[in-house]
Formats: sequence, C-alpha cells, structure tokens
Amino acid sequence: MAGRKVLIVYAHQEPKSFNGSLKRVAVEELSKQGCSVMVSDLYAMQFEPRATRNDIVGCLHNSEEFNYGMEALEAYKRGGLSSDLIEEQKKNKLALFSFTTGGSKEMYAKGSINGDIRYLLWPMQHGIMHFCGVKVLAPHICFTPEYVSEEKRKDMLIAWAQRLRTLWKEEPIICSPEWYFK
Repeated sequence: MAGRKVLIVYAHQEPKSFNGSLKRVAVEELSKQGCSVMVSDLYAMQFEPRATRNDIVGCLHNSEEFNYGMEALEAYKRGGLSSDLIEEQKKNKLALFSFTTGGSKEMYAKGSINGDIRYLLWPMQHGIMHFCGVKVLAPHICFTPEYVSEEKRKDMLIAWAQRLRTLWKEEPIICSPEWYFK
C-alpha cells in the first residue's frame, strides 16, 4: 500500500546469506507496493544488543547502584537515551519477525528437542513488542534453508514475496494466548 513506512531491522553478519536474500526480497516487494522502506542493518551499525550503561546519556539517576530499568526510565523522561535507541523507538508500530532456523520444523514442535517455537518467540513478541504497544503479525519462519535444495530455497523466497503482497490485510496475533499458560 502506497505511503506506508516500513523499517526492516536486519541482523545477520553475512549479506549473501539466506537472511540477506529474505531482506532483499522484502525491500523489492514492499518498494513495488509504494512503501518507503528503510533498512537498519544492525551488524553494519555495530549495534550494541546488550542493555548497558552506554544506553544512558549524561548523569545517572543513581550513580551508586546501576539499575538499568530505573536509569532507562529516568533517561527517557529527560531525553537522555542513546540516539540508536531513540531512532528505533520512533519507527515501530507493526512488527513481523522473519527469520531462519538451523533446525527442521519438527525440531521446533511441542515436545521436541528445541521446544515449541511459539514459546521461544513469546518473550520478543509479547515481552518486547506487544508490551511497547506494537501490534505483532504471525512470524515468517524459514526452517533449515542451508540443508534444503536450491529449488526449495527459491520456493521459500517466493512464499515470502507472496506473503508480503497481502501483508497489510493480516490481523495481528494475540500476544498473550491461552495456550502459553497451559
């Protein structure tokens, strides 16, 4: 849909990876739809993924004992968060997690070696995105692209492009589903 602003947060060290291909397809498809697409490449930005004192600009609220949650709240109130955090906060309203795994779909099922992938995603989808007021769409997961044929990888990219064509018609998921608490 024309006029929409899209932020792709890309986190992979190898641009030629399958994740890089997913990003390229997303940029191409969403641009064709008239969206303004911006990519934040976390590796290129040397983004710091850990919550550290460096996220707080200026004086600490309590320099005797560092409490990240309290310091971040106080820094937010006074406009003292680091610029990378401020820029990312301004951008997100609707989220879609797209990623690859090293294991098969069966390895991420309930009772499997890795456990139900929904439980692995819940802290990010609910604890981060939903908690911050962002609506979350169902994830797009490409299982084991490095262990499938070139044809299957092409099919994965085609499926991704097709999903992106109808993305704006999707309904957000329920981030606190009943199944999680059973």
